[in-house]
Amino acid sequence: MGIYRVLIKTYDQRELVYKISKLFSDMNLNIIANSEYVDHDENLFFMRSEVAGENLNSYALKNELENILPINSEISIIDSSKRRRIIIFVTKEVHCLGDILMRHVEDELNADIVEVIGNYNNLENTVKKFDIKYITISHENLSREEHALKIIEHLETIEKFDYIILAKYMRVLPALFVEKYKHRIINIHHSFLPAFVGANPYKQAYERGVKIIGATAHFVTNDLDEGPIIEQGIAHIDHSYSWKDMQKAGRDVEKIVLSKALKLLLEDRIFINKNKTVIL
Repeated sequence: MGIYRVLIKTYDQRELVYKISKLFSDMNLNIIANSEYVDHDENLFFMRSEVAGENLNSYALKNELENILPINSEISIIDSSKRRRIIIFVTKEVHCLGDILMRHVEDELNADIVEVIGNYNNLENTVKKFDIKYITISHENLSREEHALKIIEHLETIEKFDYIILAKYMRVLPALFVEKYKHRIINIHHSFLPAFVGANPYKQAYERGVKIIGATAHFVTNDLDEGPIIEQGIAHIDHSYSWKDMQKAGRDVEKIVLSKALKLLLEDRIFINKNKTVIL
């Protein structure tokens, strides 16, 4: 018996839950889990359901849902057993990458790491210990756009992948790259956004005398570090911390926040609603 995730984003109206649940029942599907949310400001309805059934025809189910839902509804039906394919971008820091690699070894992700791409080769030996392909695409003597085009050229040789994970990838991706992989790139930012954006936020936070530090995982958009937020975390500090101490403590927060965001992504729990997310 297969288990499928049904994701719905549509305009809100009366009896939506009833209509959808009745359709599941009429198609001999058992609801295993269900979550809904209504954005009253935008009059939008979000629903994530896990349903089980024998020989479920996803095309037929989608057609039936389109017949009962408001026009222009967004509907996705995903086989929960399907393993996603992800690519990880890195620069020199290993803590976020290492955490994801260990979770991959323990098969916590229900995903396959296709390869790791770095703009330096510093992490190549670490990645190869996990029998994962590592590719170095140097940015040296290239403009940001030229470097992005080289990466795109390489990515187009890969048969298929679902998401790009920036695990402390310290390069700003140009608009041409972000648009090509829209809503498919997530980043970990070493700060509790929207505060302290850009370079060296720990030094900024130290100079401000903060008592908490944090990290933010978000979708990448053309507005630097301002994409829809997926997950955030914090750690409490005090006056005795130097900015380097804060940076060390922050690394633990960063890897946990990124892995939580990745889990939400791979479990299809994230809906994008303008520049915000709905997590169900």
